[in-house]
Amino acid sequence: MRPLFSFALLLLYCSCYTNNRECEQFHKGTFEFKTIVGDKILKSIFVRDTRYEVETFEGKIDSASIRWINSCECVLTKIHPSSNQDKRPVSIKILSTSKNRYVFEYALVGDSNNKQRGTIYKIKN
Repeated sequence: MRPLFSFALLLLYCSCYTNNRECEQFHKGTFEFKTIVGDKILKSIFVRDTRYEVETFEGKIDSASIRWINSCECVLTKIHPSSNQDKRPVSIKILSTSKNRYVFEYALVGDSNNKQRGTIYKIKN
């Protein structure tokens, strides 16, 4: 009887847990994203408002329009793509949030087999 009771408590605890997703606070502001490529840590800084995102990466500035599908999902489309790859929009889904960061997954629209995950930090409102 004891293992059944323990299992029931565990099931109840797990079913009550939900990720915190207060996504609206990340619709505007200045953000930082770091990623590891090979043996280097690359950093990107971007400023976002409700319609646009301007990114600085390795001294280059790029801009994209942003369309929010719901409060936690958006699509980024580069305004001045330099290649066919850049013409494809990127789908972003915020998975969880905390005070100054969010965990997200992203992929080219239509390419859900190649989703990546990352964490973005809000560094300024």
